[in-house]
Amino acid sequence: MTLSRHRLARNCGNQGCGVMKMKLKENKKLLWTLIGIVTVILIIVGFSAFQTGDDESTTQTGDIVTAFVGDLSASATASGSVLAQRDASLAFITGGTIEAVFVEVGDSVAASTPLVQLVTADLERVVANAEQSLIIQETNLETLLEPASAEDIAAAEAAVFSAQAQLDDLLDGPDESDIASAEANLRAAQADLNAAYARLSEERATATAEEIQAAQIQLELAQTEATSAAEWHSTTLVMEPQKRLNEDRIADIEESARLSALQANANLAEAQEVYNTVINGDANSIASLQASASLSQASVAAAQAQLDLVREGASDMQIAAAKATLARETATLESLLAGASAERIAIAEAQVEQARISLQNAQQNLEDATLTAPFAGTITAVSVSPGEQAGSIAIEIVDPTSLEVVLDVDEVDIGEMVVGNTAVITLESWPTEEIDAQIASIAPKNTTVAGSALVTYEVYLSLSETNLPILVGMTANAQLITEQKTDVLLIPNQTITPDRAAGKYYVNLITGDTSETVEVTIGLSDGENTQITSGLEAGDQLLIGDAAPTAGVRSGPGGGDGPFGG
Repeated sequence: MTLSRHRLARNCGNQGCGVMKMKLKENKKLLWTLIGIVTVILIIVGFSAFQTGDDESTTQTGDIVTAFVGDLSASATASGSVLAQRDASLAFITGGTIEAVFVEVGDSVAASTPLVQLVTADLERVVANAEQSLIIQETNLETLLEPASAEDIAAAEAAVFSAQAQLDDLLDGPDESDIASAEANLRAAQADLNAAYARLSEERATATAEEIQAAQIQLELAQTEATSAAEWHSTTLVMEPQKRLNEDRIADIEESARLSALQANANLAEAQEVYNTVINGDANSIASLQASASLSQASVAAAQAQLDLVREGASDMQIAAAKATLARETATLESLLAGASAERIAIAEAQVEQARISLQNAQQNLEDATLTAPFAGTITAVSVSPGEQAGSIAIEIVDPTSLEVVLDVDEVDIGEMVVGNTAVITLESWPTEEIDAQIASIAPKNTTVAGSALVTYEVYLSLSETNLPILVGMTANAQLITEQKTDVLLIPNQTITPDRAAGKYYVNLITGDTSETVEVTIGLSDGENTQITSGLEAGDQLLIGDAAPTAGVRSGPGGGDGPFGG
């Protein structure tokens, strides 16, 4: 392509044109020299203007720019919020009544600081019982492992001897002495029964006529005296005061009559009892004698049964019981001599271990009755009060030193995100303050919103140190560096002409006084410049567009509205 040149304007009449043509021919060499000088001057002036102009000036069609070596990066933007890497919602494992709350919202606490406590009286009793149970089981195991003492062995041997002797007696059957002893016992029991009957008969014997008559006379006299005393007392109750009988005197007479009547009634009751005893005998004595006779009769029956057993010999049931007793005592002796079996020791050890586990569980339940801070942090919510029943979340806490930014990145951009890539964060609270960040992790599963076709992934950014008082929940905007190139050949985007159908890219390379179209291979591109991987070298001058070059040459980064110009 031939660069467009400025032409001399023609403005002459018919007569002057021939002279002008002749002068042009004679000064052709001088004309080209002047044009070259002017061109050089324009280039120098344009370059100077570029160097001293505004850094934000943009290239235009007809400008000449120079390929240069520099750094380039591509980025994507996303928004999200500030969250804490470490936060916790704390609740009690078991139910109970809240006894105390030790913190308020906004409090800063150290790790393991008590936050809320339940009433622990019942839990403490369970721990005490579990401790006692463990002591008992450990004592049982120790006793089992200790060898038997000489006294225990001697007692077990004596029990075996006694059981054997009893069995032998039963197997040998009764002898004459056993039968004689049983018969003697029966005779003694019968004699006791006869004596009891005799005493009862004597007590029931009828009194003589003289005793009955005397008792009857005493009873009649007592009846007469009681009647007379009652009548006199009744009379005193209706007396009225007279000259010689005032009210006090009448009261004394009535009191005396009342006491006499009481005494007469008591004498009558006693006479009646004596008369009844004479006629029927003493009821208490008779009852006692009857009970004694019943006991004696039972003794006779028992003695008779024992005599019958002795005469018949031992039954199969008695022999079986004696054999069982001998076997039990023998086993006890053998166990003492041999020591505890492996099975018994294993059972005892298992019981000890079970008691230990129960104690540990009880102690853990007591420990769980106090909520403690899992890490140093700030209390963000308190949802319980003393006296309430523990249920759902009681305390919420965050670690303000573990803040991170969580972004929602569109699935279109997520493929360019790599752990370790850098980013620049700004917060809505301080939009002009930039915070360096780095991608710490990328969620393996996408996040979808109901009713929306948008698919995003959570990207987690770690923040560098900053003096800003960042709070959980603040809105964050991020510029994520997806790719970086250093010391690469760059040209302004506007210098590139794409052939999208063929997938090729071209530039107008200035060679001498002309420019030629050259194919280039591009790499990374941003909003201003594009990396050239082949086709150009640093220092090559390029024409923007197809127009004639302007008076300046740009040797640095160029501007543009987008990749590959307009």
